[in-house]
Amino acid sequence: MARVLITGANGFVGSHLLRLLSERDGFDPVAGVRRAEQAQSGLPFLAMGTIGDDQLPSLAGIDVVVHCAARVHVMQDRAADPLTEFRRYNVEGTVQLAERAAQDGVKRFIFLSSIKVNGESTVPGRPFTVQDSPAPVDPYGLSKAEAEVALRDLGQRTGMEIVIVRPVLVHGPGVKGNFLSMLRWIRKGVPLPLAGVSNRRSIVSVANLCDLLAQCVRKPEAAGNTFLAADPESLSTTQLLTSIGSYLGKPARLFWVPPALIGLGARLAGRYGQYQRLFGTLEVSIDHNRDILGWTPPQSSQDGLRETVAAFTLAS
Repeated sequence: MARVLITGANGFVGSHLLRLLSERDGFDPVAGVRRAEQAQSGLPFLAMGTIGDDQLPSLAGIDVVVHCAARVHVMQDRAADPLTEFRRYNVEGTVQLAERAAQDGVKRFIFLSSIKVNGESTVPGRPFTVQDSPAPVDPYGLSKAEAEVALRDLGQRTGMEIVIVRPVLVHGPGVKGNFLSMLRWIRKGVPLPLAGVSNRRSIVSVANLCDLLAQCVRKPEAAGNTFLAADPESLSTTQLLTSIGSYLGKPARLFWVPPALIGLGARLAGRYGQYQRLFGTLEVSIDHNRDILGWTPPQSSQDGLRETVAAFTLAS
């Protein structure tokens, strides 16, 4: 029975992982929350304050930490110095937590990183792999890359096992951010100039991501490894929006505009990053997960999207 502390247990990924481990044999999950009043009734919890700001509690008795808490990527960051803020929580706060974990005898530290460590796009037919050199572009990706380096150094120094998981865009019940925006666009019938986009994008359902994290908790072979998390199939932006519309019962209103023209407009408006996410290709290979852990995603891309849309509809 592994006693597993999940930081950010009230967040999107953390809450799903807490539920999954609570339902599976062999796991004894503990919710890492900022304050005691945020804990879910009936589940063990640890009030941790704000990681990076407060004095951390003892982690004695914890076997594995899954660190999901982070300062997350946002499209329009209003911080005066975003990189400093990302480093404060995602690097310094992560190292502080890992140091405490090693000091208190935690055996394994699993870090939820980001595919942004690899970069922002791939060449068609050449997906990212774990062997690729990191090439982060924005402050968020850079902070995650720096945290990975610091954790590996700490693991070598202390003997605590380090596991790193880099997910692509995550979707699932309760999703927020850019994916939630797409759901709202389609439901409102907003016309979108995205017909015939020929890119390929990897996404990952929260169910698949949490299943991979559970394997990283349980399997000795995970120690010292980095894993990329994605659904089994990639989709074009057009296919993604069409599928969402189908499951919503509201066909996506897509029309064609030359991508070069949209790209030019995006550059002039200072939104080229958004253009890349809609028109660019970003695929990852999950062969390493199969080779090391014997893991393949239990949920298909379409089943995950169907589940995401069903939860969105129910909550609306």
